[in-house]
Amino acid sequence: MDWTAAVDAYCERVGPDFWAEPLNALTNAAFLVAAFWALRHWRRQPYGDGAALALIVVVALVGIGSFLFHTLATRWAGLADVIPIAVFIHLYFFFAMRRILSVRLWLAAALTGGFFIAGLALGPQLGRLLGSSGGYAPAALAIFAVALAAWRSPALAAPLAGVGMLFLISLAFRTGDMLVCPSFPSGTHFVWHCLNAAVLYLLIRILMRSSGTAAAKGA
Repeated sequence: MDWTAAVDAYCERVGPDFWAEPLNALTNAAFLVAAFWALRHWRRQPYGDGAALALIVVVALVGIGSFLFHTLATRWAGLADVIPIAVFIHLYFFFAMRRILSVRLWLAAALTGGFFIAGLALGPQLGRLLGSSGGYAPAALAIFAVALAAWRSPALAAPLAGVGMLFLISLAFRTGDMLVCPSFPSGTHFVWHCLNAAVLYLLIRILMRSSGTAAAKGA
């Protein structure tokens, strides 16, 4: 496989130039802003939170990888785009099992592995309906599933459900990018970046809150 081969997958790109997707490229700054604000909150915590810090680093890598893909538009840059996103999804799922649902370590690891396998199996099927956005549908389902399972902790469950709704809206903009292309040449992928950055930030804040709740209970 030629990893340097060009990839043209978004409405905004009309040529091979570095800045052929200016909105898609520049809106990746939203992920860096999300990581920055999450880091500010992390520093204010009276206790260490390695899980949240790891996720903050991954969010920054999401922005960098996506920027590379929307400027260089090659297969290897595509990997730089999707790998950090996949890492965030599965790390967050594991931490949610441990911190929000208080699942034992071995079970959290097993559930995360099962979630990964289910995503691989369902992705192609969902892709028939949602195109390249099909791979993100399991993540949306997971957010709502965790929110439902955490119903006894409304301070966590309600915000999670709200973030799930925001994620569905952002996913709609990602899915509709090529559909609106004839009438809106810039497409809507850049809106996905902005909204999804907010989703990742809010998810980290919820995880931090779960850590604070656990610490308060321990005290």
